[in-house]
Amino acid sequence: MVKRIVDVLASAFLLLAALPLLLVAAIGIRMSSPGPVLFRQQRMGRGFAPFEILKLRTMAHAEAGLAYTLGADPRITPFGRWLRRTKLDELPQLWNVLRGDMSLVGPRPVIPELATEFRMHYKLLLRARPGLTDPASLKYSQETRLVGSSPDPMRFFKTVVTPDKIRLSLDYMDSSNVLTDCVVMAMTAVVCCFPEAGGVYGRLPDPASAFGPLRPELQNPTQTQTAVRSIGYDGIAFSHRLAQLEADAESSARAYRAPWNLWPIGQTASQSTMQAAQEEISSL
Repeated sequence: MVKRIVDVLASAFLLLAALPLLLVAAIGIRMSSPGPVLFRQQRMGRGFAPFEILKLRTMAHAEAGLAYTLGADPRITPFGRWLRRTKLDELPQLWNVLRGDMSLVGPRPVIPELATEFRMHYKLLLRARPGLTDPASLKYSQETRLVGSSPDPMRFFKTVVTPDKIRLSLDYMDSSNVLTDCVVMAMTAVVCCFPEAGGVYGRLPDPASAFGPLRPELQNPTQTQTAVRSIGYDGIAFSHRLAQLEADAESSARAYRAPWNLWPIGQTASQSTMQAAQEEISSL
């Protein structure tokens, strides 16, 4: 209850204070490229309840492509690149906080596909409202640039970055309170100005040596589709088919077979969350 009261009061105040910035950003977006000012995307909320997240649009409108930005993306407009670098594109999410979709501090909301593939772990994370910021998002404040520097961005994102972010978020959930939330909010302001300050939450993995070389069948672009069928995932584009699976059992089974999701829950959950993890696993 205290956390929700703080969320409402703080988000209302910050939203009012940010109105001039939002107005300037809206004018810049409309002048730099045609299309709406706001970008809307479905994300997974508390208890696996989907909601529509709001951001300032940073990409060309209606351009086809991945739901994720893994490195340099030609869809990003010059003005959108500046919005992303300064994190101003995230300001409209204060409205999501005010509505109750999100909290100021909590695990970052992900698209349904990712929550489905890492379902076992997001069953734990989504006991709480997703948030604007948390230690994992601060450590990976420059995630797009980091992932884009990997020789295999998708594989690096799913086998290294996502597991590490889940670990950090679960650890934080075990010890969070109003005071620690205030510290995270203060650190968010610092990291927005000095991205290297995110290093207080741990060293970033080295994209060049985070994992071994690609499997031989993935090194030959002409054999990519064969490789996709043989290893069960799309090594080039994110598999959006998972979002449309109607059977919960089927989606869970496919998630556990995914090669990037073979690391055990024990590596991401501390002792105080293990009992909850076992209950969640038993219920699947």
